[in-house]
Amino acid sequence: PFSSGTTGLPKGVMLTHKSLVTSVAQHVGGDNPNIYFHERDVILCLLPLFHIYSLNCILLCSLRAGAAILIMQKFEILPLMELVEKYSVTIAPFVPPIILAIAKTPDIQKYDLSSIRMVISGAAPMGKKLEDAVRDRLPNAKLGQGYGMTETVLALNLAFAKEPWETKSGACGTVVRNAEMKIVDPETGTSLPRNQSGEICIRGSQIMKGYLNDPEATKRTIDKEGWLHTGDIGYIDEDNELFIVDRLKELIKYKGFQVAPAELEAMLISHPNISDAAVVPMKDEAAGEVPVAFV
Repeated sequence: PFSSGTTGLPKGVMLTHKSLVTSVAQHVGGDNPNIYFHERDVILCLLPLFHIYSLNCILLCSLRAGAAILIMQKFEILPLMELVEKYSVTIAPFVPPIILAIAKTPDIQKYDLSSIRMVISGAAPMGKKLEDAVRDRLPNAKLGQGYGMTETVLALNLAFAKEPWETKSGACGTVVRNAEMKIVDPETGTSLPRNQSGEICIRGSQIMKGYLNDPEATKRTIDKEGWLHTGDIGYIDEDNELFIVDRLKELIKYKGFQVAPAELEAMLISHPNISDAAVVPMKDEAAGEVPVAFV
């Protein structure tokens, strides 16, 4: 598969059989009942199968568990609800824009969605208010976020990897089995303590072999000790739960302070009259950069 990596340019990501098998085992193997997909599960698939999230989390993990996969050709909110009701979907891997549509579409209350036992959210951070809104719409479902990337065959952290399951609002859960994670200062590479934001680094058998025909990019991403530098900013709290702050390259530098656009966007879309928002930096003579929102 291809990924933008940490520089924004498309790169071929070399994933080995070992990477794929390790990642699937991290998702559905073991004794944790929260993360295990069962043969009786019906897994919803409305995300593109060329994306690592859908390829691994939905297709490969469902095949490993023997679960049924219900494929929807394109996303439309009400037809989606009809399929959930008709086929008694039990697991719904979503992305935040779909969850936002569920939270803000009033007609959803007409459908029986009680069969959904698990909602997985990934590909982008989800704010607390959005979490609360979807829990109101799907009260029988456990909601958890995952964090990962193509270079790590999807999930590094997953709410459902934790036992007991309950995670804090806004958290991506704990690191998956047989993997290591640390937070480092992006300028010095020094490991940082709990609750301090820095670049997220991961090490384990599931990470990529490297970028296809691009040894320089591989060297910049995977250091000599085998740590993959994700280019994402986050922190790990005292309960080993990961919180995503933003992309390293997207931080806005306002008067020397680092402002995360994602945090401002989450605050804006919590307003009932705002369906979506994007925050970008604008050059400013006095402040260096100021955040500007498009709603």
